Amino acid sequence: MQRVRLSSQQAPVHKLGDSQMTLSPKFRLAVIQSSLLNPSPQLEASLRAEPFIPGLPDDVALNCLLRLPVESHAACRAVCKRWHLLLGNKERFFTRRKELGFKDPWLFVFAFHKCTGKIQWQVLDLTHYCWHTIPAMPCKDKVCPHGFRCVSIPREGTLFVCGGMVSDVDCPLDLVLKYEMQKNRWTVMNKMITARSFFASGVIGGMIYVAGGSSADLFELDSAEVLDPVKGNWRTIASMGTNMASYDAAVLDGKLLVTEGWLWPFFVSPRGQVYDPSTDNWESMAVGLREGWTGSSVVVYEHLFVVSELERMKLKVYDPSTDSWETIEGPPLPEQICKPFAVNACDCRVYVVGRNLHVAVGHITRLSTSEKKWSFSVQWQVVDAPDNFSDLTPSSSQVLFA
Repeated sequence: MQRVRLSSQQAPVHKLGDSQMTLSPKFRLAVIQSSLLNPSPQLEASLRAEPFIPGLPDDVALNCLLRLPVESHAACRAVCKRWHLLLGNKERFFTRRKELGFKDPWLFVFAFHKCTGKIQWQVLDLTHYCWHTIPAMPCKDKVCPHGFRCVSIPREGTLFVCGGMVSDVDCPLDLVLKYEMQKNRWTVMNKMITARSFFASGVIGGMIYVAGGSSADLFELDSAEVLDPVKGNWRTIASMGTNMASYDAAVLDGKLLVTEGWLWPFFVSPRGQVYDPSTDNWESMAVGLREGWTGSSVVVYEHLFVVSELERMKLKVYDPSTDSWETIEGPPLPEQICKPFAVNACDCRVYVVGRNLHVAVGHITRLSTSEKKWSFSVQWQVVDAPDNFSDLTPSSSQVLFA
């Protein structure tokens, strides 16, 4: 197992878009900086006469500059006015990256302070393993972090925070917030039709689905609805047929899988529902699928994996042909990663964020077997978080590209 160590001294937490460098007033750069952050068309045209890098064509130089890690922008933009124009505004920087097809993964972790309960987002650059912060969510109430549900449209670089619960009065919220990485800002979206917390959520075909959860009177809901992120409108869909709060959910084969998980004292088998948006219909989940769903799920290689909280935290995969779960080859989750977990995946990698925001990166390999079905193995790498994250606990995680 490979391990990457990051300390608070070696890897300071940067703010996406904020300056990390103080310039002396004697250089009289304040006016210049202001004009470069909001340049006029005349200024942009005049600056194009200067090359990005002397001796290189601008397209080659731009290709190099757009690969610079964000934490180096504060120093690099002091090189010249053109560099400042490109690197001094993160919206412009990420827009140019998008135009040229650059897509690097970033892990967004929704966390809270274990003593104060204060919520915050921390962002890990998965290319350079550097941590960053983003603007605080526009949420005025004191909230329960676990009541929210977060989903994302990774290739568009957007994430959504829905619902939640006011912690002082156990009142669910109909809040919907959208974060766009390219703009590094939050937008308040149209509210959900029904206020809910601890519900199921997922993205299918670019549409955001929510179902079940706890209502204003703390009873479980059976209602469900869908958001069109482009139009910003919510509409109701078929009810689940059973009132249920969600322990976990996943999208597999174009369907939303919802499980309530095992409940103390474990005498009754957990309930599970499956929604098919093509027919607007719910059906009961297979027995083996819901009974073996004992952890946080991700979908990799079009298979459902679970980081189990019971079986020594081994990764296991669901086999729909036998309605059973199999533990995959490889070591269990590294000991440094402590519950509670926030789990997400990107391509063939699984990201498990544990207490104190230590991150385990699991590389899943797909192997063929003689029975003409796939088997899998995993190898783990640990990214230790900075020391000042020692009081943070993860609630959710999302992977975005920018």
